[in-house]
Amino acid sequence: MAQWQVGVDVGGTFTDILAVEPESGLWRIGKVPSTPEDQSRGVIAGLESVGVPLVEVAGFVHGTTVGTNAVLERKGVPCGLITTQGFRDMLELGRRTRPNAYGMTGSFEALVPREMRIEVPERMGAAGQVLTPLDEDAVRRAVQALREAGAEALVIHFLHSYANPAHELRAAEIVRELWPNPYVTVGHDVLREVREFERGSTAAVNAYIQPLMSRYLSRLAGALERGGFPRTLLVMQGNAGTMTAKGAAEHAAQTVMSGPAAGALAAARVGVEAGMRNIIGCDMGGTSFDVTLIRDGAPAISAEKDVAYGVPVRVPMIDIHTIGAGGGSIARVNQAGLLQVGPESAGSRPGPICYGRGGTEPTVTDANLVLGRLDPASMPGVESPVPVEVVQAAILEKIGKPLGLDAIAAASAIIAVATNHLASAIRLVSIERGEDPRDYALFAFGGAGPLHATALAQELGVPQVLVPRFPGATSALGCILADLRHDFVRTIGRPLLEVEGAAMEAILAEHAAQGRALIEGEGVPIEGIVTVHEADLLFRGQSHVFRMAVTLPFAPAEVLAQFTARYRQRFDIELAGMRVVLANLRTTVLGTRRKIGMALFAPEAVGEPVPRTSRQVVFGTKAWTTPIYRRETLPAGHVLPGPAIIEQMDATTVVDPGATLRVDSTGNLVISVGAAA
Repeated sequence: MAQWQVGVDVGGTFTDILAVEPESGLWRIGKVPSTPEDQSRGVIAGLESVGVPLVEVAGFVHGTTVGTNAVLERKGVPCGLITTQGFRDMLELGRRTRPNAYGMTGSFEALVPREMRIEVPERMGAAGQVLTPLDEDAVRRAVQALREAGAEALVIHFLHSYANPAHELRAAEIVRELWPNPYVTVGHDVLREVREFERGSTAAVNAYIQPLMSRYLSRLAGALERGGFPRTLLVMQGNAGTMTAKGAAEHAAQTVMSGPAAGALAAARVGVEAGMRNIIGCDMGGTSFDVTLIRDGAPAISAEKDVAYGVPVRVPMIDIHTIGAGGGSIARVNQAGLLQVGPESAGSRPGPICYGRGGTEPTVTDANLVLGRLDPASMPGVESPVPVEVVQAAILEKIGKPLGLDAIAAASAIIAVATNHLASAIRLVSIERGEDPRDYALFAFGGAGPLHATALAQELGVPQVLVPRFPGATSALGCILADLRHDFVRTIGRPLLEVEGAAMEAILAEHAAQGRALIEGEGVPIEGIVTVHEADLLFRGQSHVFRMAVTLPFAPAEVLAQFTARYRQRFDIELAGMRVVLANLRTTVLGTRRKIGMALFAPEAVGEPVPRTSRQVVFGTKAWTTPIYRRETLPAGHVLPGPAIIEQMDATTVVDPGATLRVDSTGNLVISVGAAA
């Protein structure tokens, strides 16, 4: 029996499926419209489209946007919060930021409304000492009040629970005796780290989306089981690791940004195998544009991300910057008479005008169609394409006439504005962090990424573009490549030379044992378990930590010497005489799955490829007669000068005039970027 590995990524517009069978070298790919009302329907439809029997699936990993979208759209469940007396408004006070940097405008609504936040007498000190005993009767009264108010999920978040969780643990026992469902989130279980606002916000996010994730994953797991799937459903986390569906339902906050994280993981792996260790991952789908800086073959891991204004999630996740700019981004002329593209998206339904699903607003995809870069007859998931003339008329009416442009010039303007937005996002993660994008290659993926990559690289001065074998399914590939992963953290907050090495080793050993137990209990086939320990260190008086790997046995003096050397190397300064503080200890436990090499996707074509057709394509202000190739006809080593368009089932790649394309040994397209047309 075949042993298929399946990765599924659900986007705002399309659901992408990639299935590989490593033993035979077979692979199958599918793309179907997403079903926002119930994403599991799109997933099942995608599985049916690739024709892989579920009984032959050995591994199934799912990247989902259920949790992320629920927070962004404020469509989570009603939540209640029980917290320390005097800290009811912590979620709103936050860090004194403002929705808008200038002026006094803007508003913020916490995920848990103020009337659903109840204080109870209790207090722990920062050293873990009991200052005020827990009032257990107050907890019971709070539970009753929140039940009567209609709360579906509940958060227990007490001050300094990272130092001593005894009050949170006892409150949780009381709550679970009275609460009608399992949706109870305990702050220190989600994050055992100092910073009460970030810990409380993360716990609130977890509770806000937990019932949605639980119900969704239950529906999906049930459908898979009925279809004959014999294994455990795995879900991507934002840290580019996986966990079981049961674990994801309990720790829903870990799934935030899971799809983009899978794409970043795949970008790093493909880049390394292609000999490009420094790349900028650019994932452009129908709704958003996700940018990741990958240095030396590894994407940066961030300790915190703001999912929305005032809603940080403090769990390890890949550092990804997202803007609302995708193929479905709507173009319009605003009240000031200026062309604006996004952040609103047409989504999958109704979608762009050219999809033929009732869309009436011109989008980036529509502009690409009018300029000749897309073929209406070969766009994935489009059953009844709209004639180009209809799309052209809509762009002329809504964009061209208000700006005094013809339809072609208006479409070009839409692309120019969109390209500027994309370039600004890349500058934010590169130039503004001291990195020169000219030292990197652009890794273009997502259904719309390869359409814009060459022009984007020209805008930024990036010399090369790397387009993977399946751009539209790269995040699905990342799901297949991901290992099981569990992260742990414990705040220490003491001078480094005053801690006992044996005590620190005990904490790290506890983390490792917890991670190993979780992985072994998940029942997922793995090849081994890898444990990585890290420490967050800083000089006393500083507010930001410097993270570095540590080994066992934990010797404070050796850690101090390593930190001093690393700090001097990074910042070119020595702070002699200042005390070093051990802020946190961290442990990552990985259950490594079978590795899949990119050689599996090497092209089979041989000989000289022949264009299937040619058409007029507009670049800049000029129309070029451009050959159109099918990607599967391009053999390894083949070189194509621009302009050229490469079509495949999941994406279209545009090679601008002046650029040159080469097919590498594993089927990636390597584009050397020339001057703009």
